[in-house]
Amino acid sequence: MSNLTDYLSDAHSIEEQALVQMKRASKIAGDPGLAEAFEQHEAETELHERLVRERLEALDAKPSAVKEAIMKMGGVAFVLFAKANPDTPGKLTAHAYSYEHLEIGSYELLARVAQRAGDAETVAVAQRILEQERAMARRLEEHFDAAVDASLRDLDPDDLRKQVAKYLADAHALETQAISLLEGGKKIVGDDELARLMDEHLTETKEHERLVTERLEALGESPSRIKDAALGMGGLMLSHRPGFFAAHPDTPGKLAAFAYAFEHLEIAGYELLKRVAQRAGDHETVAMAERILADERGAAQRIAADFDHAAEAALAAK
Repeated sequence: MSNLTDYLSDAHSIEEQALVQMKRASKIAGDPGLAEAFEQHEAETELHERLVRERLEALDAKPSAVKEAIMKMGGVAFVLFAKANPDTPGKLTAHAYSYEHLEIGSYELLARVAQRAGDAETVAVAQRILEQERAMARRLEEHFDAAVDASLRDLDPDDLRKQVAKYLADAHALETQAISLLEGGKKIVGDDELARLMDEHLTETKEHERLVTERLEALGESPSRIKDAALGMGGLMLSHRPGFFAAHPDTPGKLAAFAYAFEHLEIAGYELLKRVAQRAGDHETVAMAERILADERGAAQRIAADFDHAAEAALAAK
């Protein structure tokens, strides 16, 4: 039963971070519809935290104080990061969209672990929460246009071309991190099938990085070395540091959930880039974003289709 309580403890710490984010997100959303979506999900997240805590108590376990503290700090950092950017609504929406998919991936795995443990009550809780997390992800996706409008609202129309370059630089930084994560992740995932999926997407990701670089150069710009270094190092830390994935005996499950979330961070990033480029009349960048979006969505679907295998691999590794 320790496998199950570990996954429940992880889920509880994720909800604690989500609560920190939701309590602040509505105040900086920059759009009434977005703010309402965050306010609605705050109440849902409070319910999720209670449901998971009750399942832990029913199994004579309790949340991890260390995980809770780390995740709460992460929640504060998330909001501060979004607030520090001039396009706060866009950054907030993209990262919230990614976080919803981290939760979705985590509950998909929890449901499978609980099912294998014969714990029907935890399976029901996970499925109930999954339904609401998926609904929140859909609400955020429906607000991509509003997030872009709020981000660009106070800009001169002549500045739109510069904004395309900024969003392209953000996309390049994400691809830099993705390459780092995939190169490191396939070495430590401990499962041939998951390693194959990572290697397959690594080839696509290197092509994405090349395409984004070409668009930046076509606009007379270049990638941001500071953003690339910061996000690239983030990928290295996540995939190599002994304190993160490599330290977990269920590395396949952790990496699958995180990779699923990261794919959706990229999806959100390219959805926003596409909309900014459309407003700037940059049809080449729109076409590039749509091409890459197809690959990112395909990669996310392949990860989701492999959740059963990831759960089995994670349990076998423990």
